[in-house]
Amino acid sequence: MLDQLTAADLVHGDKGYDTNAVRRKIKAKGAAPNIPPKVNRRWKSCFSPYLYRNRNAIERMFNRLKDFRRIATRYDRLAVNFLAAVQIAALVSYWL
Repeated sequence: MLDQLTAADLVHGDKGYDTNAVRRKIKAKGAAPNIPPKVNRRWKSCFSPYLYRNRNAIERMFNRLKDFRRIATRYDRLAVNFLAAVQIAALVSYWL
């Protein structure tokens, strides 16, 4: 997914993505990584917990979409049909 990253100033990630390779790839794309350091990491990089709070809204959105069984198990074989199902689920869960 990082290869498809377009113009972004900041990239949030969880502790699972706290590796030097991921950080280098994000910096190569011209963005700043905001990833909390792992507990066992010797060198702790810059991390802003204030900016990291925004990531929670994205996690909640994905969890709300996964409440729909069709989205969570991906019944659709074609990407176009799956995208349509995601759009309908988003419409139902956020509009109603």
